[in-house]
Amino acid sequence: MDRIKFWYLTHQEVTQDNTMAHFTKLGVGNIVENVIVVHNDELLVDGVEQEHKGVEFLNNLFNERAVWKQTSYNTHGGIHKLGGTPFRKNHAGIGYTYDQDRDAFIPPKPFPSWILNEDTCNWDAPTPYPDDGERYSWVEQSQSWVIDDG
Repeated sequence: MDRIKFWYLTHQEVTQDNTMAHFTKLGVGNIVENVIVVHNDELLVDGVEQEHKGVEFLNNLFNERAVWKQTSYNTHGGIHKLGGTPFRKNHAGIGYTYDQDRDAFIPPKPFPSWILNEDTCNWDAPTPYPDDGERYSWVEQSQSWVIDDG
């Protein structure tokens, strides 16, 4: 029954309301290998959402003892876009790293010169993005922004 329910929950058209929770499966080096959607009913204990219940559900479903962490679909850069409480700095995607000390998901570093912003757990270019209304791309070789022609 759980496999059917799980299939339904991950293959139906999911609306981003408060009925779904997102979980990441962590692999070697705490790198996110997968992101799974689980119905909030699987997380409730006395009407309160509990992350460990989602972890138990997923490990039972897949018959494994994997490391799962909940992630917030509505959190980016430490801000909850709907005004709620931000959770783990960023909604995780495959390839993100879970940093246990920061209790945060950090995206892959886009360029060697970029620096981790401790407040947002996102990567900042060493030179700020121009604020003139133009579209730019980063060029690592010159460590500068160049206007996009296309």
